[in-house]
Amino acid sequence: MGAPDDVVEALRRAGCVAAEEEAAELWVAAGRDRGRIDAFVRRRSRGEPLAWITGKVVFAGVELAVHPGVYVPRWQSEPMALRAAQLLPPAGRALDLCTGCGAVAAVLAALRPGATIIATDADAAAVACAGANGVDARRGDLDAPVPGDWAGTVDVLVAVVPYVPAEEMHRLDRDSRAFEPAAALDGGPGGTRLLSEVLRRAPRWLRPATGVVLLELGGHQAEALRPVIEDAGLIPRDIGRDAEGDVRYLEAGWA
Repeated sequence: MGAPDDVVEALRRAGCVAAEEEAAELWVAAGRDRGRIDAFVRRRSRGEPLAWITGKVVFAGVELAVHPGVYVPRWQSEPMALRAAQLLPPAGRALDLCTGCGAVAAVLAALRPGATIIATDADAAAVACAGANGVDARRGDLDAPVPGDWAGTVDVLVAVVPYVPAEEMHRLDRDSRAFEPAAALDGGPGGTRLLSEVLRRAPRWLRPATGVVLLELGGHQAEALRPVIEDAGLIPRDIGRDAEGDVRYLEAGWA
C-alpha cells in the first residue's frame, strides 16, 4: 500500500518536486504509523533533508546510513565514484578525502572488495557515520590522518571537498542553506580553495606513473585549477560531465 494521498499532497504544498517518491519513503520509514508520518511530514516541510528523516540514502546502488547533521551525498557524485572504482585495481589502494557519510568509499569497497580504502573527514559526526557504513574513516584535515607509509602507494585519490563559491552560497536551495553544514559546502572565493589544496597534496600519495586523482567540481573550476595541476607535476586527463553536459569532476594523473 502506498502513502496516504494527504501525505503526498502535504509534501507537494511544501514544494517537494518528487512528492510521491518522498511520501513513499517516509511512509515506509514511519512504519506506516499515522503519528510518525505526520511528524516526518512536518520535518520535511520545514526543509530537513529526506535522508536525515529516513536515516538512509541509496548512492550508486549502495544503501547508506545518513545521520542527522552529516552531508547528504548527491546523485551528481555517482559518476565520479563509479569512475574511481573503474580505475582502482582489484587489490589497489584508495583515499577518499572529505568522505562525509562514506559514500564514495563504500561504493569503492562494494565494487572492489579486495582493495584497501582509507577515508578521512574533519567532522566527528561524519567519521562516525562513515564508520557505521563499514568505512575505515579517520578524523582529520584532508590527508592528515593518512599513515605515512601510504606515500607513493595510492592508486586512486578521490575527494568531494566543499567547492561552492563563497559568493554563490546564497543561491543554494532553501533546504541546503537552512540545514546542511556550511563547512561542507563553502569552498571559499571561486570555490577552489580546498580543491587546490588537495591537488598540491596529492603527489605525495599517488603511485608513481599510474596514480590518479579525481575531484568533484563544477562550472569553470577545472580551467581555473590548471596552473595548480601543472605546478603539482600532474596533467588533466579527463573532465567528467553528466547527461546534460554539465561538468561534474576532474580526473588528473602524472605528466
